[in-house]
Amino acid sequence: MNILILGSGGREHALGWKIRQSPLTKHLFFAQGNAGTASLGININVDYNDFEAVKQTVLENKIDLVVVGPEEPLVKGIVNYFFNDKELNGVKIIGPSKNGAQLEGSKDFAKKFMHRHNIPTARYLSIKSHNIVAAMDFMKQLQPPYVLKADGLAGGKGVLIIDDYAQACLELKNMHAGKFGDASKIVVIEEFLKGSELSVFVLTDGENYLILPEAKDYKRIGEGNTGLNTGGMGAISPVPAADTDFMKKVEEQIIKPTINGIKSEKIGYKGFIFFGIMNVNGNPYLIEYNVRMGDPETQVVLPRLKNDIVDLFIALHNKQLQEKTIEIYNGFVVTIVLVSGGYPENYNKGIKILNIENVDNSILFHSGTAIEYGKLVTNGGRVFAVTSFGETIESAREQAIDSANLINFEGKYFRKDIGS
Repeated sequence: MNILILGSGGREHALGWKIRQSPLTKHLFFAQGNAGTASLGININVDYNDFEAVKQTVLENKIDLVVVGPEEPLVKGIVNYFFNDKELNGVKIIGPSKNGAQLEGSKDFAKKFMHRHNIPTARYLSIKSHNIVAAMDFMKQLQPPYVLKADGLAGGKGVLIIDDYAQACLELKNMHAGKFGDASKIVVIEEFLKGSELSVFVLTDGENYLILPEAKDYKRIGEGNTGLNTGGMGAISPVPAADTDFMKKVEEQIIKPTINGIKSEKIGYKGFIFFGIMNVNGNPYLIEYNVRMGDPETQVVLPRLKNDIVDLFIALHNKQLQEKTIEIYNGFVVTIVLVSGGYPENYNKGIKILNIENVDNSILFHSGTAIEYGKLVTNGGRVFAVTSFGETIESAREQAIDSANLINFEGKYFRKDIGS
């Protein structure tokens, strides 16, 4: 099969790494990809949100399967675009319909879906700008901190957690005034849940599903989970707190009702669902849906997956997932993200990267890299994810740290406590 992956980050490199292993893969393409994906296939300079340009890429390269990495083209309806186009509707595409993508594209839509299907989640209220008094009254009923979420996509930056009531009220007004653009025209106010967070993933055809390995990612820039939030500084899999009993609750109380809800509401869905779960005293609560794999969680989930992922994608499209069984590596996997100095705020690009050829005991997934004048350089805040295996979290982490230390670029920073 000729396969096209949309996206250019570490998630897409990890997907390509896994897809490249399949004997079913003939030619592999990325739009736009990065310096790492170029070693797996062909990078094409196409904006994945330009559906007409994606169509031409698919037709010119005789693509059989498209895997959508990021959420934005899904929310904008790329699956519907393929389905409604006579030249594209025979191409397999991994992702939900535009309606299904609202599970991530609209926090309000997702919360209402959870309530319709009795899925445990935090108390909430969706607020528009003209209803600010109701919002303040609702927050008075909550214990701080206060969670404010922009309804729409905000590049991973649309969630505020605020301890002070007056500050929360001010930030609510700022969000309605355009702090996150159109994404915060509606703001979802949520009860803060105390517990440990983890990510659970399934592959579904809208009726059947397979549960992939779970993961936990680390958002804060500083060790000890301090400092600013980022797109993710590392991840582990498996998650020690997610024992058999807890995962059984997740499946019965969250996964099954979600899939049944998708089926009963006739939502077109052929792809991944990411469940953001909070473990509160041994009971799972759903924080959010994502309609694609996470980054950097993909970099620990896929290395644990023994199955041929292309074979799973084909079964997904043929409604044969129920015939498949997930096979998982039973050891531990840790990924550590190397970032540019100054991230997640201001940072420089175009910094020369040295010595990646010395990394031989870990998998190196590129996130923000490029080739300029024949040299490998940084091209983003998150530059690499270094993924290592071990019989324990500690041994996997130490191997990842050793590999991370081998790579050199000015301003390099990474957390050494991922999984500790």
